[in-house]
Amino acid sequence: MTHSDTEVLGEFLISARSLAEYRAMFGLTDAELRTGRILDCPGGAASFTAEASELGAEVLAADPIYSRDADDLRTTAIRESERANRWATRDIGRRRWDWYGGPQGHLRMRAESAERFGRDLAEHRHRYRAARLPALPFADNSFGLVLSSHLLFSYADRLDAEFHAAALSELARVATGETRVYPLVDHNGNPLRTLLDDLRKDLHHKGIHTELRRIDFEFHPGADRTLVLY
Repeated sequence: MTHSDTEVLGEFLISARSLAEYRAMFGLTDAELRTGRILDCPGGAASFTAEASELGAEVLAADPIYSRDADDLRTTAIRESERANRWATRDIGRRRWDWYGGPQGHLRMRAESAERFGRDLAEHRHRYRAARLPALPFADNSFGLVLSSHLLFSYADRLDAEFHAAALSELARVATGETRVYPLVDHNGNPLRTLLDDLRKDLHHKGIHTELRRIDFEFHPGADRTLVLY
């Protein structure tokens, strides 16, 4: 990463992704949304919990940011959706925009998700738990499905291999079924094959099986697979 890249991206983005994006990123089906408890970790400012709950899913989002005031988080989420769009359009040719219909569609979806997240956080605070990887305050096998996006691998420039290994093991610990992780590239879209291979070997030694599952979504070129643990 260049010095200018660091200045543009800054600290960890508080991302506001929609249910539609979660369906695409993780290959989620309607049946999976209605089967058992779902953990979204880290949940960020995603509207997934709000939208999926309206469809009858039992979802808990976990993220350290949920210790903050709801109004403050809503304002921050809207501001961060704009920053995420600026970052994504900085090198517009390095993204595939067709799924969003272009940069404006991307910005509109993120802004709507941030607003919906803010309302749901204020009205249903029990769906959001302040918790931080790699140590979650949940019992073993607490969730039928665990979803984790845009922390692991995305920030490999500041989260080392040891953190990744501990976080993946922890996510698998609290799941009775699958844990799905996306994307498997960093926030610049660079592949992380060595890190991914080493982590899969480590998980295998711990008795955690993994597979790479192709999905019909690819914002970063090459980011068309989800890591599945079970």
